[in-house]
Amino acid sequence: MPLEGKVVIVTGSNRGIGKATAIRCAAQGARVVVHGRDRAKIDAVCAQIRGAKHEAIGVSADVGNERDVARLFEQTLAAFGTVDVLVNNAAWSDPQAHLLEMDAAHWDEVMRSNLRSVFLCTHRAATIMVGQHKGGSVVNITSFGGARAHRIMAAYDTTKGGIEAFTRAAALDLAPFGIRVNAIGPGAIATEAFAEKDAQARKKRGAVVPLGREGEPDEVARVIAFIASDDASYVTGQVLYVDGGMLAQLRSPQVDQGLPASVAERLSRQRGSRA
Repeated sequence: MPLEGKVVIVTGSNRGIGKATAIRCAAQGARVVVHGRDRAKIDAVCAQIRGAKHEAIGVSADVGNERDVARLFEQTLAAFGTVDVLVNNAAWSDPQAHLLEMDAAHWDEVMRSNLRSVFLCTHRAATIMVGQHKGGSVVNITSFGGARAHRIMAAYDTTKGGIEAFTRAAALDLAPFGIRVNAIGPGAIATEAFAEKDAQARKKRGAVVPLGREGEPDEVARVIAFIASDDASYVTGQVLYVDGGMLAQLRSPQVDQGLPASVAERLSRQRGSRA
């Protein structure tokens, strides 16, 4: 139980990777704050955690708004008395706009939702952690878009690159206080938005991944829980990608079709044995 007794806030945890993270942290002994904008979904996640005999409260808030962030932490302290771990997961995850067609309002809203929110929550959490003199852990959720660009997502990728730079800078500023700051970068993960696609679309999405499939939210959540815990007590200022090998490859499998016949045969046998 590496998170036994810890109080963990997971922003954007009413769905997707955030939901999986809240459930995973609770299973590892944490008291969890479930956050989002949809009250019904927040309550459903809390009910799932409580149904497994773990502790959770739900808070609805706009983490791009300073007053809402203050209220999120006030309610956390009122319920649990402290904050040990913050997972900055909340984000506008698919804000598509071509650079030539993007307006300033789109740019500003993506910055507010994805980057300002990380600063506001981290600043508040760190202030509490410093005052309580017992260290802490902040985990920021970035994306492989922070290292490699998506088409028609310039604003999103900019925020994720900013989160990675912020992670390193915050790690240095907070290290003397025993507060670790790291980032996790998910790749092609089968969250609810992608799970709604048909099987062929999901197969096509997974085909570009070296491991040959999409990742599951809990596969990311397990890494987040590790980095958040004292098992990673000497890790700070790092970005760890959970992407099935996407960033390791120069070109996708669709481009590199020419496998040697012997290797292709071995791969075919291996895949057949899994079926």
